[in-house]
Amino acid sequence: MSVDSVPVFPTRRQVIAEHKAHGGRVAAVFPVHHPRALWRAFGVLPVEVWGPPGTDTTLGDGHLQAYTCGIVRGGLSFVLSGQADDADLFVLPHACDSTQGLGSLLLDFVRPGKPILPFYVPRAEGPVAVEYLAREIGRLADKVATIVGSSPTDAELLEAVHVEEAADGRLRALHQARPRLPLSGREFYRVVRAREYLPPLAFVELAAEVLASAGDRADGRTPVIVSGMLPEPMELFDTLERVGLTAAGDDFTCTGRRLYHPGTGDDPWSRIAQSMLSGAPDATRGVSVQARIDHLLGLARATGAKAAIFHEVKFCEPEAYYLPQVRKALEAEGIRSIAVEVNPLEPLPDQVVTRLEALAETLA
Repeated sequence: MSVDSVPVFPTRRQVIAEHKAHGGRVAAVFPVHHPRALWRAFGVLPVEVWGPPGTDTTLGDGHLQAYTCGIVRGGLSFVLSGQADDADLFVLPHACDSTQGLGSLLLDFVRPGKPILPFYVPRAEGPVAVEYLAREIGRLADKVATIVGSSPTDAELLEAVHVEEAADGRLRALHQARPRLPLSGREFYRVVRAREYLPPLAFVELAAEVLASAGDRADGRTPVIVSGMLPEPMELFDTLERVGLTAAGDDFTCTGRRLYHPGTGDDPWSRIAQSMLSGAPDATRGVSVQARIDHLLGLARATGAKAAIFHEVKFCEPEAYYLPQVRKALEAEGIRSIAVEVNPLEPLPDQVVTRLEALAETLA
């Protein structure tokens, strides 16, 4: 399927411009997990900042250590260059030490002149974690209310929750239908990553149109799992398909690990918290090594994947911590793996292309 045959949908800039033209506010949200329904209930459009690819990091480099990951380097430079000036507030979830450091820089040293809202997702599971996160979301809501000048009712917040849950359901459906969609890997990820900025109803419409194109598809390529923080640079998918592989299993933090399930109950705070903690085991949430292993093995069985490609952002400590034990466990189950390092702001390195070619040859 060519790019031209993908349903037409607006860019980040277009969505931001339309939202602000109607008097809405925009939140620039850094990785990873955040309460989408909360922003919607306040009339704030959340737009996620993952680098972005192609950003010149010169402005940010002077404020960061040389071993800071490209996502943070690009994010800071994006702000300092004025490209995030349309944002009315900045949201900094604590995904790792580097993103926490970015929050400190924006709060205390290179202030962008807009509200900075740090946000902590617990490194735990179970009722205590849900209770903590619900209170953390409530604390965040108090700050947003001060900025916006009003607060939604519980009923309005719960309505926003239901709308976001519907969009999350469509996102899960897209991933489940991936083998039957006439989309290349690059095209598929363009669609699913639209969830990072499209309003939920617009995303539901986009997903419905894409899902309507699903059929019986068998392209003959060998299925593999792709894992890491984010699917950048996108040349990854072009290379995989050229060498006879297909990204059948998604374990990227920004996509496959955020296939949230609906919460339960009528308390909107608890329901948002339940949903946010329902995603696949994620390194940035400090899950156990065994949880990561079990998830990847389950993903391999579900997709028939013959190998796993750990497409890691250089200097990403949370991801690197799990790699040795996870790869050993996969190999023990007959699932080959390779780990490559990339800078998501730059093109795919030739040496990574060579290693993908070599992996494909071993699986042929």
